[in-house]
Amino acid sequence: MIPVALTIAGSDCSAGAGLQADLKTFSALGVYCLTAVTCVVAEVPGKVSRIQAVAAENVRTQIELLLASFPVAAVKTGLLYSPEVVEIVADIFEKSALRNIPLIIDPVMIATSGDVLLQSAAVEIYRSRLFRLATLVTPNMAEAAALTGRPVRDIDEMRTAGEQLQAEFGARFLVKGGHLSGDRAIDLLFDGSRIEEFSAPFHEGISTHGTGCTYSAAIAAGLAQGHVLETAIARAKEFVSRAIGEHFSWTNSLGKIDALNHVIQASSLSGRPGFQPGASPSGGQDARST
Repeated sequence: MIPVALTIAGSDCSAGAGLQADLKTFSALGVYCLTAVTCVVAEVPGKVSRIQAVAAENVRTQIELLLASFPVAAVKTGLLYSPEVVEIVADIFEKSALRNIPLIIDPVMIATSGDVLLQSAAVEIYRSRLFRLATLVTPNMAEAAALTGRPVRDIDEMRTAGEQLQAEFGARFLVKGGHLSGDRAIDLLFDGSRIEEFSAPFHEGISTHGTGCTYSAAIAAGLAQGHVLETAIARAKEFVSRAIGEHFSWTNSLGKIDALNHVIQASSLSGRPGFQPGASPSGGQDARST
């Protein structure tokens, strides 16, 4: 039987990020994807034009209906947008009957373009209620900086931020090094006892969006299929790296648009690319895994 996962996220009309990226990722990796829509985003790579929230009670109904109807094996959140929706997600997943379902939280706060996506009041609810429920939280460097209140500019500051976040909230954190310099895309996993490094080649000169959405969806897919977290992350890292490297590209009157290629067969993934247990982190750059 095909495993089932739920994404709670915003809709991206350009289909490179948000729940469209999640749908394509889950499908490519052999997982049936359910969707609860939190907002509708008018955007293309590099530009967010408008965000329209879905009524919070509508979001609640979507989530509760899906959880009651399908054997959901993993959940990921993307852009929740409003404090009301963050509260609803916390209300639902605080229930003891759901605590055994892996929950991946991608705290979508800042877009690749630099646009602020999450209302400030919502951030405080993440901090006070939602992070502690997570199996894994996946902030990029800018989001880690916003959550810790300190700069995150290099691998040492990633380490400091990750240790602080893990200690404060008790969940495992995967801090993504999307703005480091170097020829490797390096992410760090913090579980309270050790730091694990995941790396892949950095792809230069490619301006996609949706890498963070794709990454967290691919991790959730692995957990839905029964993989341990480290294996799920490693396979997801390879999937994102290949989606960037094998990207689509079009030209228009304003220049070039790049988009991730989600049409990658799960059977072609090795499952542990660049996973170096106990490795000492050294400089690198996340291949737009924001």
